[in-house]
Amino acid sequence: MFFLVDFVRRKLAEREAFPPAWRAILRARVPFYQRFTSAEIQRFERKLQVFARTKPFSGASGMVITDEVKVVVSAAAARLVMNLPNEHYGRLNEIVVYPSHYKHKDKQGVAVLGEAFGPGVVVLSYRAVLQGLSNPHDGHDTASHEFAHALDAADGAFDGTPELQSVEAYGPFSSVVTRSFNKLSAKVGRRQADLMREYGATNEAEFFAVATETFFEKPEQLLKREPALYAVLATYYQADPARR
Repeated sequence: MFFLVDFVRRKLAEREAFPPAWRAILRARVPFYQRFTSAEIQRFERKLQVFARTKPFSGASGMVITDEVKVVVSAAAARLVMNLPNEHYGRLNEIVVYPSHYKHKDKQGVAVLGEAFGPGVVVLSYRAVLQGLSNPHDGHDTASHEFAHALDAADGAFDGTPELQSVEAYGPFSSVVTRSFNKLSAKVGRRQADLMREYGATNEAEFFAVATETFFEKPEQLLKREPALYAVLATYYQADPARR
């Protein structure tokens, strides 16, 4: 019954007119929206609307979930999958939003900007989401990072490899990601700077999330320095941001 209700909700959302007030929010808060062509806007808005209308949002630490919060967070999620067919967050069933960073008692009070718990839950600091979007070229975008984790875990494992379109694609994808991950890890070990944030050297799951941030925010540099990695990400996301 749940899946039938979810299917009906998605179909209804696809048919609704996109609210003009939401476009005003996108123009004010989401810089990458301004760079889309008309065809891209159409695809993006459809994905955003389905996500915003069908995914449950909840606020934490006094956070109120307004239309702005839903639209901005949904925009980050929709950008990753706007060119992909069908539903790519099918197992995501909760987005928790804090006003700002938050802390875990069991992690010695370390400030957290976002987390993903398997494919089903994404937790975000709204301040971090806005900061990540406001500078679209720094390679650091909390929301994109966490939604990339949700895509990665859709097959049940945080392993740096999301669900791909064919069985044949897994070998080349894994080979390229592992090679680039090892290269970043070696640079971090030698304390050498890299295009990607050093947090990507934590493990291959974090590498995929950091590489996704870099792919969308520093595409020209990634294409130049890591053409094979750029190619597999471009194939997966069905996007070519370096050649816009």
